[in-house]
Amino acid sequence: MLCEPYLLDPRPDGVRVVWHTEQPGSGHAVLVGPAVQAMSDAVAAAAATGTAGEGDGWRRFAATTAVLSRTREDSESSVPGRGYTAPTRRPVYRQLAVVDGLPAGRTPYRVVSDGIVTAAYSLATAPATDRPVRLLLTSDHQLKPMVPTNLARAAETAGVVLDGVLMAGDMVNVPDRASEWFDSTAEPPFFASFAGILQHSPIYPAIGNHEVMGRWSETATLDEQFNDPQPGAWDITTYEELFPVPASAAGGPRWWSRAIGDVQVICLFATLVWRSPEPVGRGKFQEALEDVDDPERWGHGQFIFEPIGRGSAQYEWLVAELATPQFRSARYRVVMFHHPSHGLGAHSVPPFADPVRVREGKEIRYEYPLAGDHILRDIEPLLSDAGVHLVLNGHSHVWNRFRNAAGVHWLETSNVGNTYGAYDVTSGLERGYPEGYTQQGDPGGLAPIVPTVAPLTGPDGTPLPFVASNEITVFSVLDSAAGVVRSYRYDTTDPGAEVILFDEFPLT
Repeated sequence: MLCEPYLLDPRPDGVRVVWHTEQPGSGHAVLVGPAVQAMSDAVAAAAATGTAGEGDGWRRFAATTAVLSRTREDSESSVPGRGYTAPTRRPVYRQLAVVDGLPAGRTPYRVVSDGIVTAAYSLATAPATDRPVRLLLTSDHQLKPMVPTNLARAAETAGVVLDGVLMAGDMVNVPDRASEWFDSTAEPPFFASFAGILQHSPIYPAIGNHEVMGRWSETATLDEQFNDPQPGAWDITTYEELFPVPASAAGGPRWWSRAIGDVQVICLFATLVWRSPEPVGRGKFQEALEDVDDPERWGHGQFIFEPIGRGSAQYEWLVAELATPQFRSARYRVVMFHHPSHGLGAHSVPPFADPVRVREGKEIRYEYPLAGDHILRDIEPLLSDAGVHLVLNGHSHVWNRFRNAAGVHWLETSNVGNTYGAYDVTSGLERGYPEGYTQQGDPGGLAPIVPTVAPLTGPDGTPLPFVASNEITVFSVLDSAAGVVRSYRYDTTDPGAEVILFDEFPLT
């Protein structure tokens, strides 16, 4: 087994249990019921492969096997006992079992896979729509060294049994590199970092720019392929195979809506390619001079992957979803997507707009008009009119939050660590982008909110409306019983430091 099992998309009577293996193997099953905790490994293995599909206090659910079609390794991979010199296919086999017929409450389960027996975990059906829930809010893990500590502190603070983990994108760095998900020895792989949480708590992911691969190549490194998407030439196959659900009829796993107890969550595919802001070479604002006459080498600026503006398929689906009775009647309404159009981070600029190509002599440059920001212009008015309580974003590796005039809260609560800075009058930092772009503050014009409990302070004692640090890590928890979102920080330089509640705000 390459990872412990993880839970996807609870339904009223069941849930999917997923895990991955190095070989197709056999005897892949989930044992469910109160008796499985006391089973020895030998008894569990026999139950998984015997002729009886159930017994006293247990039932067996067989898994279906599918191979991930694009997973590879290359010279930048760190796989135990293996070395790669060029992009090499590494098959990974997904085992997926649909567990149904569950009673209310939590039920023990164990996975048996090709003779390997896991510890006992617990699963549950989707909570009823009148039941309060607790949701972990996070994003931008990307194999960063502080992630395991972040998640360990989250587990200590909120427990491992949650109603869901909302992950606002950027799970790994290069999505087709299998070891980043499972067994990298150089950096903390995604599933190992989440061990102990995803075995009890279902994950609800969104697509960030690091879930998108560029053009396939037999020879270019995986990093080079990741950095080489073009409009219409990009791929999210590995993401869709790892997380086939939640999904919608219109968008599949790219965009979807789910009730998690009394919280209705809409997830959108709102992200764009990252390009360097440097004023030379292929980047956000220009093509490399040497590539001007070779369109095959263009980067096309910081283009949007999936259309989300007015008239697009995703926009029309969102309009319809916001109008549904289940969304309108939900106690709390949350929308999650990756890009932070309201934010203090570097990645809130330039706007979420289609690049406008300008060619002048031997130069090709790109402009991004603020009036063309699809999220601010088209999406935010919809969310405000629908009474959305919270928009969850990622991307800039900061913690900051805002509240618009309609009362919608906007929160980025990334893993932090590997920060790209916060650009605010209190930090004194400016983004250093070309003239005409927002150098400090939120490009959408909202004032950042200072944490309500224990804000960090600047050198002069000024409370800071953000957390942007390479030493302090952050996570947040939505507690719908109390109707609040609580954010916590932890100083990783001091192993004895306490987890500090630094912000709490009501959703209404």
